[in-house]
Amino acid sequence: MARERLYLFDTTLRDGAQTNGVDFTLDDKVAIAHLLDGLGVDYIEGGYPGANPTDTDLFAKERGLNTTFTAFGMTRRPGRSASNDPGLAALLDARADAICFVAKSWDYHVKVALETSNEENLASIRDSVTAAKAKGREVLVDCEHFFDGYKANPDYALACARTAYESGARWVVLCDTNGGTLPHEIETIVGEVVKVIPGDHVGIHAHNDTEQAVANSLAAVRAGARQIQGTLNGIGERCGNANLVSIIPTLKLKREFADRFDINVSDAQLKALAGASRKLDDMLNRAPNRHAPYVGDSAFATKAGIHASALLKEPATYEHVPPETVGNRRRVLVSDQGGRSNLLSELERIGMAVDKNDPRVARLLDEVKEREALGYAYEGADASFELLARRILGTVPDYFDVEQFDVNVEQRYNALGKRVTVAMAVVKVKLDGETLISAGEGNGPVNALDVALRKDLGKYQKHIDGLKLTDYRVRILNAGTEAVTRVLIESEDEAGERWVTVGVSPNIIDASFQALMDSIVYKLVRSGAKA
Repeated sequence: MARERLYLFDTTLRDGAQTNGVDFTLDDKVAIAHLLDGLGVDYIEGGYPGANPTDTDLFAKERGLNTTFTAFGMTRRPGRSASNDPGLAALLDARADAICFVAKSWDYHVKVALETSNEENLASIRDSVTAAKAKGREVLVDCEHFFDGYKANPDYALACARTAYESGARWVVLCDTNGGTLPHEIETIVGEVVKVIPGDHVGIHAHNDTEQAVANSLAAVRAGARQIQGTLNGIGERCGNANLVSIIPTLKLKREFADRFDINVSDAQLKALAGASRKLDDMLNRAPNRHAPYVGDSAFATKAGIHASALLKEPATYEHVPPETVGNRRRVLVSDQGGRSNLLSELERIGMAVDKNDPRVARLLDEVKEREALGYAYEGADASFELLARRILGTVPDYFDVEQFDVNVEQRYNALGKRVTVAMAVVKVKLDGETLISAGEGNGPVNALDVALRKDLGKYQKHIDGLKLTDYRVRILNAGTEAVTRVLIESEDEAGERWVTVGVSPNIIDASFQALMDSIVYKLVRSGAKA
């Protein structure tokens, strides 16, 4: 049986831009559009031309995309003609392949928000779609608040959707704008809509206010909708939008959908999904969600020893899909709760397979448990564990020795007469019998120490030039003035590989220094640097 086509519509650049704390530049939007295009997304909604300079400039330039690039905006205002509405004119003039109109479909909003009649709202939908079609554009209509509107007045909500379709809209998109509708309600209501409008012209736009946006999108597909709208990593206003990073692999890898539907995402593009998710987080300057389905660091992580033992025999025992299909990897965590199976699995993964009866395995396991009792956390610090394992197995070169470091923090007036706090660090390193002294300034003591430590490492400098710190996390492990501090540092190299290192000490600078040192030494080991 031939599979039906499902279409993916991404609104990261428009609805996602309404996320609290997110402010895309023009360059950001272009880069994200190319990222989405590379994933095979059918439609990319770029923004609202005429609403702000960034979106206006985006739709004025050549973008070089293969996707259907879509402009968003309102239907003509009540009381105006289509030829006398500046907002509609800006949409029609934008360099866009398609136009997505947002239209009220809840009579309560028509009365309160638009302050017009139900009939005039239908006329606005009809006139706007007709004007865009006359310009040769593909047209979509987002029926805002559709599900709330349907519950309040099903006849009018359906009239709005039908008017859009009969006027020539390619897609009529049903929006759960407030995000409060549940999956069984979505499935029932969409089932009624497709009796009036063909399902291959119906889309779903779900918000995540009850943590149901992905489930609601899939429910709509089961009921007959054939377009899904969402965003990368589920960003969006309030609690976010339907997460395409979760939806895409579900459609590709779960038989209920994969056997019935095709999407424009190849197996190779699916393997780029985890990288695309991390790339967006990098652009937003935030740490990736470790617990994100499919792509998070913890999505295929196993901690319990009995689980790790089963995974070694057959990965499918504890994995619902192979992690490499989405660009992720299996992680068997080493901790004080894990056993020999965890340890052996992780050693094999990092290319250090040893015999299970090797006495060094028991020594390494004891060392891990002793150090975790002091506050170390190797389940979340894969690079520090690898270094610990390599040291016990005798395979970490002595690259250099830090003989001394000093960190000072001071407040002073800068050249502009503003009072600022700055940190200065000095590091003395012994390398091949030579003493190297480097100084660095930063906005905090850890930043200054990092700058100084990586400023001059002689023959190793070329190996660490592409190294950068992407996340820094501190946890106080016990109370009081003598509290122990755990520092986790996430690093990334020029190839995009990431790793986490850990340091523990009553002194936060010392703990940070331990984690920094591990990060640099790990990079040297991975680069094959010679002592």
